[in-house]
Amino acid sequence: MLCQECDKKPATLHFTKIVNGEKTEFHICETCARERGEGIPGTANGFSIHSLLSGLLDFEPAGNMNTLGAKPQQQLRCEHCGLTYTQFSKMGRFGCSNCYIQFGSKLDPIFKRVHGNTTHVGKIPKRTGVQIQVKREIEQLRRDLHMRIEQEEFEDAAQIRDRIRELERNIADV
Repeated sequence: MLCQECDKKPATLHFTKIVNGEKTEFHICETCARERGEGIPGTANGFSIHSLLSGLLDFEPAGNMNTLGAKPQQQLRCEHCGLTYTQFSKMGRFGCSNCYIQFGSKLDPIFKRVHGNTTHVGKIPKRTGVQIQVKREIEQLRRDLHMRIEQEEFEDAAQIRDRIRELERNIADV
């Protein structure tokens, strides 16, 4: 798609503006966007994807103070590359693979916020993934079964058990 302003360069920025309930879409190149003053607020040149992503990471209270407000919390730092969590949140990328381990305790809330979940389940092809879907359903049913047994809801547990057996028979037949 070409830029709607200059009709020369490819449109690399796609904006949707809603003003007074009216939706307007713009597809423009970076040069025309700068000339129009369109940009991503809070970035140096207006278009750093790392700055944009770091905005998603910036969810902790300003100043990183502990609950008593007496001292700032000790800064998390990667033992391998020396990157601090603050630097990571500003850059939006890690310094090395060890950063995943060092900052692990702070990553789950970020993943939950960005992706809606902390566990990657991937996609299953509809045509060939029937067995995988059934196995996942059985795993979920087993978790539900254990929960029902712990809560002493034995009638519900028996129904879940029967459903698991039925699904297992179906897999064996395939």
